[in-house]
Order: sequence, then structure tokens, then C-alpha cells
Amino acid sequence: MAKKRRKLNKDFEKKIYSSKKNVELVLAKIYDIDDEDIQKEYMSAFNEVVYLYDALKEAYDEQGYNEDSEELLKNYKNSFNVFESEFEI
Repeated sequence: MAKKRRKLNKDFEKKIYSSKKNVELVLAKIYDIDDEDIQKEYMSAFNEVVYLYDALKEAYDEQGYNEDSEELLKNYKNSFNVFESEFEI
């Protein structure tokens, strides 16, 4: 049986790309923190955001755009916003 093609969505791909850049920027800022204890605290808190971004990207790469895609993006954005509100970066 032939493998079903995954549905692509250019607008959603742009959102994923933008999310990737945001994650990379925050990680770079965290790595620039001199105090090791503070850096570990920030990194620990940001791991949730990175995990949700990875899940979003992996789901899109494997399955394409589907009914769960917007929910995954929403979860990532909520987590990112919570991190930004709790940590000054």
C-alpha cells in the first residue's frame, strides 16, 4: 500500500520557522549568562519550550499539517509566553 502524502501548509511552515528562530535566540541569550546557577535555572525553565517546539516540528515533518497542528503550535506559544513572563531575558 502506498504511503499517504503529508499535507503541507506554507503559512504554517513560516510559523514553525519563526518559532525556531525565537528558540535559537533565547538559547543564545541563555548561553550568554555568566552566572552558572542562573544559566541552569533559565535553561531548566526553557526546556519545556524547546520540547514543545521539537514536538511541533517533528509532527509536521512526519505527518504534515493536520487537525493537531494548530493545537501543538498553540501549546508551544503558550509555553513560550509563560517563560517570557516569568524570566527576564
